Amino acid sequence: MILVADSGSSKTDWLLAVPGQDPLQFRTGGLNPYFFTEKEMVKILHDQGSALVAHAADITEIYFFGAGCSSPDRHEILSNALSQLFPKAYISVDSDLLGCAYATCGNEKGICCVLGTGSNISFFDGDDVHSGKHGLGYVLGDEGAGTWFGKALITDFLYGNMPEDIHSLFNKNYEVNKEIVIQNVYQKPGGNSYLASFAKFLNEIRQTGYGQALLEKGFLEFIETNIKSYPQYHKYKCHFVGSIAYVFADELKALCEASDVHTGKIIRQPIFDLLQFIISREK
Repeated sequence: MILVADSGSSKTDWLLAVPGQDPLQFRTGGLNPYFFTEKEMVKILHDQGSALVAHAADITEIYFFGAGCSSPDRHEILSNALSQLFPKAYISVDSDLLGCAYATCGNEKGICCVLGTGSNISFFDGDDVHSGKHGLGYVLGDEGAGTWFGKALITDFLYGNMPEDIHSLFNKNYEVNKEIVIQNVYQKPGGNSYLASFAKFLNEIRQTGYGQALLEKGFLEFIETNIKSYPQYHKYKCHFVGSIAYVFADELKALCEASDVHTGKIIRQPIFDLLQFIISREK
């Protein structure tokens, strides 16, 4: 059996190809080797993926595409964690950017963007990705992603820069003060996921002037900083993967069009397209 995984910083989607029936779906927490040790990732799979691990004896191939898996040493951390639970499987670990490129571009050249918990971008030449200088994470980058919007919302709330009605609604929905934020962002693991958890509030205030202005600011920053860093960006389709891109696709498309960016696929989860690509490639 073939197991494919698409992992962000917040969650990992797993799809197991079972002969003669629909693929089996599983979900665990994110397995980003920048934020978790090998031991911590094994514990996440033990605690949250017991139904998946139950199929270990039948799994012969694992194709894992994840955030934070862009270097050989990070590949090794992830591969070692998986091999403890799936000892019979051949294991391949690659970046989430390559997985997104396979799911959206297939075998064609294009630009592939990730707008989920974090953000990233790459150029796919039909065979491999060229990730460039972006993907600096939630402290230095993540333009247009959940962490960026979450950070903007929290700072506006704490600084008193939200309109009064939106400030009141945010205060009703979340328990936020300076001490809680500092503890969760600077002292506990998963600060990026904590920040991104506030991005869903944008959907509640989507039709307000404040909400639209914030979406425009975040997406334009991604377009200008990331997409337009490729001199020939306008010659290729620009695909998007991730919950932020999918939920706010209308705003994203409009801003891309105004910026001479030609949008292609916008999908929430690449896992289904990714599995089909892997299977077709093996035939």
